Amino acid sequence: MVFAADDLDRVANFWAGVLRRERDDRDVPELAAGDDPDFRIRFCPAQEPKWGPNKIHFDLTSDSLDDQQAIVQRALELGGRHIDVGQRPEEGHVVLADPEGNELCVIEPGNNFLADTAAIGALSCDGSQAVGYFWAGALDWPLVWDQDEETAIQSPAGGSKIAWGGPPLDPKLGANRVWLDLLGDSDDLDHLIGLGAARLDTDHSPWIVLADPDGNEFRLSTA
Repeated sequence: MVFAADDLDRVANFWAGVLRRERDDRDVPELAAGDDPDFRIRFCPAQEPKWGPNKIHFDLTSDSLDDQQAIVQRALELGGRHIDVGQRPEEGHVVLADPEGNELCVIEPGNNFLADTAAIGALSCDGSQAVGYFWAGALDWPLVWDQDEETAIQSPAGGSKIAWGGPPLDPKLGANRVWLDLLGDSDDLDHLIGLGAARLDTDHSPWIVLADPDGNEFRLSTA
């Protein structure tokens, strides 16, 4: 998972503190995988301003109401803030933004959908059923939810789910500030294109920039 940021250290320190992950910096700030076997978090310089809500945000799990409040308090102390995205007072989750406005939710304990996941329970995405099917094939992760045009996938090894909320979709305003980077080879590139990805004419060498069927950018390294 990659966050484009204006202040790399500030955003990396926020997420390291909230998730209690170690920074493992190389060319750019990174966070180690933590309790999730499938992905690290990387931060790279932003090329465009943030135009609107991200297409992907984290749903963080909590073990108790005290734990939920502790996560919220930790986020606020690290520079986060409460935001209003239309959530109702009776909903149990808390909606926040990091220091550069990247949205996140701290989910109440006992949420059945996120049971037995990770600290990041889900990468919650604005996306169609078709794009859920695309990513199931791209990652070779089974569908664990497919109902009313909402989809979700999860690694057979467990960990975070990736979920898509179905229509109506928010308009895409400029390049996404949060996206996935994949590691693979030329066969994987052919496989992704066969599933419906489009190769974009964007120079991010050594990364190959593609778009999923909803037009959301992601990158593949075949090095």
